[in-house]
Formats: sequence, structure tokens, C-alpha cells
Amino acid sequence: MDLDADAKTIDALSDEGGPDDAMPPEFGKFVSDLHVDVSVKSKKRLADSGQKDLIGTSVKVAGADGVLAEYRVVGDFLYYRTDMKALGKAMGVPMPSVDDLPPSEKEFRKILEGDWVKVDTKAMEKAGKAAGGTSKGDSADIDAKTQKKILDAVSGVVSRDVTFRTEGGSDGVEHVVATGNLRTLLTGVFDKLRPLQGDLPAGAELPTAKDLKDAPNKKIAVDFTLKNGDLRQIRVDLGVLADSKKKVKLPLVLKFSEAGDVSAPSGATEIPAGKVSPGSPLGGAFMGGGF
Repeated sequence: MDLDADAKTIDALSDEGGPDDAMPPEFGKFVSDLHVDVSVKSKKRLADSGQKDLIGTSVKVAGADGVLAEYRVVGDFLYYRTDMKALGKAMGVPMPSVDDLPPSEKEFRKILEGDWVKVDTKAMEKAGKAAGGTSKGDSADIDAKTQKKILDAVSGVVSRDVTFRTEGGSDGVEHVVATGNLRTLLTGVFDKLRPLQGDLPAGAELPTAKDLKDAPNKKIAVDFTLKNGDLRQIRVDLGVLADSKKKVKLPLVLKFSEAGDVSAPSGATEIPAGKVSPGSPLGGAFMGGGF
């Protein structure tokens, strides 16, 4: 996933909010070079896979100078690394160094040095519960019955409020363009999902009707590219949602291809689970992917 826009375009949009909201000069270049890769490997077809079927999962954020942050979940371990120096340079902000660490947080040294670290996910879950978590809703899994209810709710809104057109191409390429009003769609979907709130994982808070009144009241088009029947790309121009006097294109592109490396990296240093429980200094990095 990435933005198909240059630094000049992104800077122009970020400057619309006025001098108080202005981003650093490096921001546009950083975002224009940014891309996110998500890779998943499973014992079954992904469409039929549950959490227990997954062999490995990887989320990698990279910029012009290489990987900025990455985490992988393989077996019972979560692996994490980040290039703090490159991240600081790209964003134009100072990052902490090894010398800034207190003795009690020596485990953080490996992360600041850009090395792979790992933590036992089962031990981390136990540490989280011991720190005040609850068992109810801890799982991020949604049961099949709830999944069907969610799918039916979303499908009903889409069939009512979205129009579709097909544009043919060459060499087996076909485009399906879906168009709808963003505020109408969001309001319709969340109105249908709100009765299911109790069946969703803890922390999955849905926006209120008041929140959705601030959503852009504009039409947006999503272009689905298929080749020989397989989905290859999704493209949507976010520029139409911007409150900008200028017409600016800001396409967000999601591409589908073969998965990248989802194996367990060698030489990773294990971090005690207690150091990465929610609320701990390392907890934010691991629990939130460090992004």
C-alpha cells in the first residue's frame, strides 16, 4: 500500500490547515516514499483461514532508505525491529539514542540499535492480564456467526448506496468502479454494526452518529483492477475528500501479489514478557506494531 503522489502534492495538502498546522519540510518526501507491505502465509486458502491456520504474518513499513519498522508473528513469537536513525532522518525529528536509556530499560538497547528482538506472545498475554487486563474480549478473533452478520450488514448498505460500472481493458484486465457518498456509506454501515458492538473484540469502539456528521459529504470512487478474474489492485483518490481550494490528486493504491518473507528472523534477542505488557515502555512498540 502506498500513495501515488509526489512530495510537492503532499506538502500542498498539508499546508492547507495554515501555519499552525504546517508539517516539517521533510514530511512530504517521507510520505511520498512510504509504503506498507503486509504478508500472510497460511496452511489453507486465506479466504478459509482462521488465526490458528496462519503460519506467519509480517507487516513492514519502508521508505526511500529501506525498512523503517517491521514486525512478524511466527509460531509463539512476535518479532520486531526498527531503524530509529532512518526514521528520525525521514521525519526530521530527533530520536532517542542508546545513551538516553536508563539502566532499568536495557532491553530497549537492541531496538534502538536496529536489531531484531522477540517476545513470547503467550507470556505477553499472561503479563497483560496480570497487569489488569480481562479475559472477556481479549481475543481479536470474531466468530463465524458474527462475521456473517457484519458481512450481511455491509453488503446491504453497499447494494443500496453504491453504484457500479465496468470498464474493459486489454490482456484480460478489467476495471470495476464503485461510487458512493462517503458520509452516507459510513453512516449506513455503522448504524448496522452498532447492534453488534457486544460481539466485537474489546477496544473496537464504533464512531457515534455525532462523530460521523464530520465525515466528508462527498462522492468517492474506488477502482478495482482485475486480471483474468483475480483482484490485482484497488485505487482510490483521497484528494477529493480534502477541503482544498485546489484540485489535487492523492491516490491511495493497494496492490496484491506474492507474499514476502514471513519466516522467523535468526539471531533475535528475546525480551522478557513483563517488559512489553500494556502500559510498559516496550508495550506500545509491540502491541501497536511500533508504527
